[in-house]
Amino acid sequence: MGQDKLNQIIEAAKLYYQLDYNQQEIAKKLGVSRPTVSRFLQQAKEQGIVKIEIVDPSRSIETTARELEQKYHLKKALIASVSEYEDQAVKPSIGKCAAEYLYETVKDNDVIGVTWGTTLFHIAKELKYKPVKDVKVIQLKGGVSHSEIETYASEVVNLFGKAFGATPYYLPLPAIVDHPAVKQTIEADRHIHKLLEMGKNANIAVFTVGGIVNDSLLFRLGYLSDEDLQMINSCAAGDICSRFFDGQGNICSESLNNRTIGIELDQLKNKELSILAAGGMGKVNAIHAALKGQYANVLITDEFTAKLLLDKEKT
Repeated sequence: MGQDKLNQIIEAAKLYYQLDYNQQEIAKKLGVSRPTVSRFLQQAKEQGIVKIEIVDPSRSIETTARELEQKYHLKKALIASVSEYEDQAVKPSIGKCAAEYLYETVKDNDVIGVTWGTTLFHIAKELKYKPVKDVKVIQLKGGVSHSEIETYASEVVNLFGKAFGATPYYLPLPAIVDHPAVKQTIEADRHIHKLLEMGKNANIAVFTVGGIVNDSLLFRLGYLSDEDLQMINSCAAGDICSRFFDGQGNICSESLNNRTIGIELDQLKNKELSILAAGGMGKVNAIHAALKGQYANVLITDEFTAKLLLDKEKT
């Protein structure tokens, strides 16, 4: 497209959308036909020169949050406003929203269980210092992998610890091992057993979900065999703490689950606050399934994902 034509398209868009000229007036001003003006305006939208946002006043963010709470039986739903539906916008917004909620919520003597990954790292980075007493932070699943890909496992625990003046407890283990017997041996160690019990008994859990997409962090860490991947792709909707569940929130494979180290999904149901922080197009089905499984009583997501979750299973 030539610069002269582009300038005409931009000028037509400004006259139409900013100065309220009609198409006939624009045609006269630019010396072109009215159908040409119509094409200019269409091209302005197609080229991204004009972006139209429709704001539905009947459904505010607050209204959407209350509807999510009712539909999924949540104690609390918080919705972050985002400029675009991409991970680079969604995750930081959710991170800030979750950090603000934790600042308001965490109190003396709380034990906070955390997972790892980019969403948790965004939350951890946004946390502000709060002077509370005798708080502990425990890693809920192993973060050691066969890959050099960053999981942010230690960074998340560290940053949560600093924010609440808390003692950090790490779980220096892989999330998934090759054989159930290996897991049993590891968990029999009294130090590891103590850490796992601390996660089980934590009154607050902060976690995300993984979607079943090839670029998901868990899929790139080298834990999963070809057989595991075949099973996951055939039935799984997502994972929490590296435990895979189907569209109803039920564990997909007991054999894989029996090789996974960390908190059990059913243990999340007993938390005072079981906080699921996740959003983005690739995670909608996983979030929906996790909520159907009742693994969270607090949801922190973005406005686009929230609306898609409300539309799920409508008849």
